[in-house]
Amino acid sequence: MEQMLKAAKAAKNEVANLTTEQKNKALISMADALVAEEKNILTANEMDVNNAKGVVSDVMIDRLRLNHERILGMAKGIKEVAELSDPVGRVLEEHTREDGLNIKKISVPMGVVAIIYESRPNVTSDAAALALKSGNVCVLRGGKEAFNSANAIVKALKIGLNKAGVCENAVNLVTDITRESAKALMTADRYVDLLIPRGGAGLINACVKNATVPCIATGTGICHVYVEKTADFDMALNIIENAKTSRPSVCNAEEVLLVDKAIASEFLPLLKQRLVDDRASKNLVPVELRLDAFAAGIIKGTKAGENDFDTEFLDYILAVKCVDNVNEATEHISLHSTGHSEAVITNDEAVKQFFVQNIDSAAVYVNTSTRFTDGGEFGLGCEMGISTQKLHARGPMGLRELNTYKYVISSNGNVR
Repeated sequence: MEQMLKAAKAAKNEVANLTTEQKNKALISMADALVAEEKNILTANEMDVNNAKGVVSDVMIDRLRLNHERILGMAKGIKEVAELSDPVGRVLEEHTREDGLNIKKISVPMGVVAIIYESRPNVTSDAAALALKSGNVCVLRGGKEAFNSANAIVKALKIGLNKAGVCENAVNLVTDITRESAKALMTADRYVDLLIPRGGAGLINACVKNATVPCIATGTGICHVYVEKTADFDMALNIIENAKTSRPSVCNAEEVLLVDKAIASEFLPLLKQRLVDDRASKNLVPVELRLDAFAAGIIKGTKAGENDFDTEFLDYILAVKCVDNVNEATEHISLHSTGHSEAVITNDEAVKQFFVQNIDSAAVYVNTSTRFTDGGEFGLGCEMGISTQKLHARGPMGLRELNTYKYVISSNGNVR
């Protein structure tokens, strides 16, 4: 570990000084190498999938699995990063004092960025691409479930870097997948400039609690959708189905539904029909509805447990609560949200404004699915993660969020 971190730190200045053209050339080469090494990557991924069967849920296996289309998507994501503006060297602010002292605030790379993540192999290529384009060296520490996949992907990315004439230590993979390696990264003050955990609550809490290096909390998403009494029912059902079922294993999936009591008797049977009965008739996984007492008096489902409104299910499970109005909805969200993404479905302009102003999350949606909280959907190419804190980044972390800044001051011999 220490040898790898030394190599990463040694590559920091070289990577920071790459021109935009050099970085873009390297990114295109990395994308092409991913496609060229598809057979090796899929073979490694199949090992991971087979090892995970019977250990993790089917939705988590889907999150782990790669195929031809997903590898092409990973390569496409890298090329999209190459097309984005270079964040390094931007003059953020500049002014000249009366005595001639010129002060510039300039964006610069973080340096060595470590990412600890779990079972999504595509994070490996996304993180490497974003780090390189933003002038950073990355140290990747994936989960044991996806280690073979990540290892094959990094080997391909290094082939691409070598072909482009860029130091292969710009991208590094931790091969020790024990907890000790994660702890070592959290406390690698001499080498790591920024740590980004990307995964479940356990991983993120461990990093926030134990890290002595700067750390950004990302990812945990207890995302809410609130259906207000003036909502269009068809719109609401479409949004809820998309937010819950399109990919339930990701952090921007809906976990909690709030419904106005005034429409609950009419809306909840339609919800059960759409998410449970219709899906079962189509041989799709039905959603388990975990209902509060009011909702349970209207439709059949599972009684909501004590922790169901504080759980990121990452599965076909939806906690449902009925509320009196937008005030109660926002109060519930403020108590139970992880600060990721929340949505209101309404046709009342005053409700829209109240919800937006009183929800303190990274992304707030009006008549829109929470599934859009994503770097690619926000035009960032891809993302390093979704920051649920306020410093130094918030929401999808793209290229600019992987830069810090420094002041450059010049004059004609000024002294104080």
